[in-house]
Amino acid sequence: MASEPPCAPGSPEAPDKGKKTVSQQCEVQPLLVPSGDIAHPPQKLPRAALVRGYGRFHLSIVEARQGQLLSGLDPLEVGRRSLPLEKHPMPEEKFWGDQESLSKIPFKIMKGHSHIVSSCNFCVDDTKLLSGSYDCTVKLWDAVDGSVIRDFEHRPNAPVLECSVTADSKRIIAASYDKAVRAWDLETGKLLWKINHETFIASCKLSPDGKYVVSALDVDRGICITDAENATTVSHIKNHHSRSLTACCFDPDSQKVASVSLDKSIKIWDITSQATLLTITKAHSSAISNCCFTFSGHFLCTSSWDKTLKIWNVHTGEFRNCGACVTLMQGHEGSVSSCHFARDTSFLVSGGLDRTVAIWDVGEGYRKLSLKGHSDWVTDVAISNDKKRVLSSSKDRTMRLWNIEEIDQIPLVIKYKKALGSKVKQCEVCDRPFSIYESDIFSETVTKCVFCRMDAKDLSAEASSSSGGED
Repeated sequence: MASEPPCAPGSPEAPDKGKKTVSQQCEVQPLLVPSGDIAHPPQKLPRAALVRGYGRFHLSIVEARQGQLLSGLDPLEVGRRSLPLEKHPMPEEKFWGDQESLSKIPFKIMKGHSHIVSSCNFCVDDTKLLSGSYDCTVKLWDAVDGSVIRDFEHRPNAPVLECSVTADSKRIIAASYDKAVRAWDLETGKLLWKINHETFIASCKLSPDGKYVVSALDVDRGICITDAENATTVSHIKNHHSRSLTACCFDPDSQKVASVSLDKSIKIWDITSQATLLTITKAHSSAISNCCFTFSGHFLCTSSWDKTLKIWNVHTGEFRNCGACVTLMQGHEGSVSSCHFARDTSFLVSGGLDRTVAIWDVGEGYRKLSLKGHSDWVTDVAISNDKKRVLSSSKDRTMRLWNIEEIDQIPLVIKYKKALGSKVKQCEVCDRPFSIYESDIFSETVTKCVFCRMDAKDLSAEASSSSGGED
């Protein structure tokens, strides 16, 4: 078994001050404050890399002894190779688990990593899964039988923080604690290139068109945009935020980059004009952990340590703070680590430190269901293109594949929807179903979903502005 790197402190909400962690023995223990202003930890360990999982590194000395992990205490040491992986046992033929008693959703459990699973993705038309872990591996899985297809060679010598895949599933990248970003050909597993940065990497993403890689850098509080073909630097924006970055992502057109930070702000950077298009300060009351665009590119969702999610109009910077979207702020009992939109924006999935995966109705903003089953914090979430499955990764060293195809037939979901007094209509523009409240006096006149209505409002405002300029 590969030796497991030591981990950073645990939950900010209930820290175990009486138990000494392995990372404390390594003298890389950061000071972590869960809410309000975030204290500045020592520079030996990046602050921002801790945000998405809030304690993904936590490992007690008792656990370390049980796993015989004391042989490798320094997670930043890059000169030591990991031991060969164990062979992965094939799952049983009947792979769909019993319906979880608390969620009533069928699930599969993916076991194969020996440490925290930090990142997860669907790829190859949802037939394969991609994961990154603190066991220093990046794995490709078969989504049907749950077996590990490949461990990508020339693996990192340090924990993998995040992995990403292009829309065509031809190329993947992974960022790790050895300050490097690596790219592989997904089909052959061949290492294409490796980029070494001078500082820690908090997040990395491939653009949907596969042309660029964006890395969120810790110490210089900036973003680095790289050409994915030849690994040359396109832009390096230092001091982009006032504090360390925590996550970044491309818009669907691969032209804009959103970044979030410990400074509680959101920034949108345009690759073509090389300029910041939008800055939203004090977007949350605590550090922002993650962000994701809708597939139209008009809206951005952010998750935060303040236990909330928010949806923003990226053209105006306006927060949807009225109506049903207020309930997005009332779904998790702990800090929210991750968020992901369905392709048609009909629903949103989030993961949190309360060990749950929340599924949200975006149009009305209410939580349809909370998926429970992970025994530790949920670190990342993903949604299949056909919207039938949700993937979650966790600090419990597993991934779970949830079958949500019949979620609307679950009695609890039906009961909650009826309690809202809503009815379903079809959008005359995009043909997506959307819900409205029967008590709304305008319910009979509303023919477009909320996103098409807001897009129309934006276009009208732009037309008015253009007309005014001509006059």
